Amino acid sequence: MLLKFFRDHTLILVFALAKLFLHLIVNAFGGYDYFRDEFYYLACADRLDWGYVDHPPLSIVLLWLNRLLFGDSLFALRLLPAVAGAGTVVLTGLLVKELGGKLQAQLVALTAVVITPVLLILADFYSMNAYEPLFWLGAAYILLRIQHGGRHHLWLLFGVVAGLGLQNKHSMVFFGVAIVVGLVLTKERMIFRNRWFWIGGLVAMLLFLPNLIWQLAHNWPTLEFARNAQQWKNLPMSPIEFFLMQVIYQHPLTLPLWLGGLVALFFHPNLKAYRAFGYSFIFLFVLFVVQRGKPYYLSPFFPILLASGAVAFEGFFERRNWKNAMPTYAAILGVGGIILMPLVLPVLPVETFIRYAEPFGLAKLKTERHAETVLPQTFADRFGWREMVETVAGVVDTLPDEERKRTIIYCQNYGEAGAIEFFGRKKGLPPAVTGHNSYWWWGIPIDSVETVIIVGGDEEDHRTVFHTVELVATHHHPYAMRYESDLPLFVCRGWKLPMPEVWKTTRRYN
Repeated sequence: MLLKFFRDHTLILVFALAKLFLHLIVNAFGGYDYFRDEFYYLACADRLDWGYVDHPPLSIVLLWLNRLLFGDSLFALRLLPAVAGAGTVVLTGLLVKELGGKLQAQLVALTAVVITPVLLILADFYSMNAYEPLFWLGAAYILLRIQHGGRHHLWLLFGVVAGLGLQNKHSMVFFGVAIVVGLVLTKERMIFRNRWFWIGGLVAMLLFLPNLIWQLAHNWPTLEFARNAQQWKNLPMSPIEFFLMQVIYQHPLTLPLWLGGLVALFFHPNLKAYRAFGYSFIFLFVLFVVQRGKPYYLSPFFPILLASGAVAFEGFFERRNWKNAMPTYAAILGVGGIILMPLVLPVLPVETFIRYAEPFGLAKLKTERHAETVLPQTFADRFGWREMVETVAGVVDTLPDEERKRTIIYCQNYGEAGAIEFFGRKKGLPPAVTGHNSYWWWGIPIDSVETVIIVGGDEEDHRTVFHTVELVATHHHPYAMRYESDLPLFVCRGWKLPMPEVWKTTRRYN
């Protein structure tokens, strides 16, 4: 049976292994350095819990297990995202087959999903986003199997996938609501009469319940986080701007494929039976525009459109006996993917990348409100951390041994705190703290604090809290994000207010 599976899915497995091998090579020989969010995930993995301010616990548990087995190296840290990226390829191929696609449809869809820039990015460093397509596509595949006469007990599996998806990232609920909207708007609404549908939903809720209880116990911090990000962090976009970002994120050459796939879900004789997915996509598009969601939020859905588009294209070209059209399109996608790949994967030396990327203007593309950088944010956030920690360590070395024991390092965000915590262990640095997201809940790990080394911030603000504030160093890195370069470091002594009272004011969820 196993041999039959490999024989029947050879092309899918070849593309999945190619995707895996690509990321492993990049991780082994490129990668620049640790990404900002990776420090935060590592810090979370040191503090296992049923929830965190900005994400559920599943990705953290997987990271904890991964560290236990393979350690903290950059290659080990990015192993699971690479595997998840390969899994996305497998599910895309399975969706094509389930939609009735043959070999050429698989070839085009698999090529498209391998070269998709945003999926290359998501599989390149550790985050919950690397796993999200697995849950969206897995749920979609199960739904297709049910539509094709699969046993109703498959709703239990759907519930497991949805529940684990919720424990990975809360946006799984958007996908679930979108699917329900799509089903309601089609004849598939009959599914709601099936008791197994509701049992599957119950399974999903039971799996999600521990995080829900954690949210309740912590005053629903994720809702506050989402509101703050929507209002202050994410860049608002018009529907046209949001659409154009999808074109870029999915690769411009895939536009005919996924847009044709969306149209096919409504009008193609063999695919309009699945128009619930078309309605779901439109619902999500409108929702994310209205909510000021980042453009990549929609990305896990696109393999569904690529699959339907490939099936529609295959049928179209077969009817006209254009035998070479699909392989030619796949070749064009492959070449286009190779051209853009250095722009999204860290495979070029930095100066070479800057020269290569300049004609494309990608460094100016933003989804958050921040100053322009030399590098795109996914690269810039990998620079300057080690140098910052070295600068902080130099400041710590100037303190007497007794004073160090009553010193903390206060940072402006979880990237700075996580980097100091991660790299500073071997240097014996004082605890790094910040009021940013879950770090605020973790608090200050020592009882008596006399000296605070503050990374960043405004000197006048610091003087409202401390009697003496001394500027002692400045950290600079030419490739880091603007707000992580030219960082002043202050040594602050003498609390004007009680420390617990000050700590309450530092909370920042965004």
